Amino acid sequence: MLRTRRTGNSQILFTLSGRIETTEDIEQLQQLLAAETSGQQLIFDLKDVTLVNQDAVKFLRRCEADGIKLENCPLHVRRWIDQVKDRIRRRGV
Repeated sequence: MLRTRRTGNSQILFTLSGRIETTEDIEQLQQLLAAETSGQQLIFDLKDVTLVNQDAVKFLRRCEADGIKLENCPLHVRRWIDQVKDRIRRRGV
């Protein structure tokens, strides 16, 4: 189960905890992002995220590419994101 908490004014911090492993989890995060005013710094604090799947990793990589900061990213998640980035770079996508 994914839980989110939003804090901030000029910087928006979403504290995520639990698992990001279903389509519904990713859709929930997309809806949160869509509701924010453009021009604000968005941050995902992933310290308490315990499990992700491949779709979640791809989503987080896209978020990071779009300028969303990933704070306290668990090492196993960071490595997986970096592997996806490297694979995309090698393909020239």
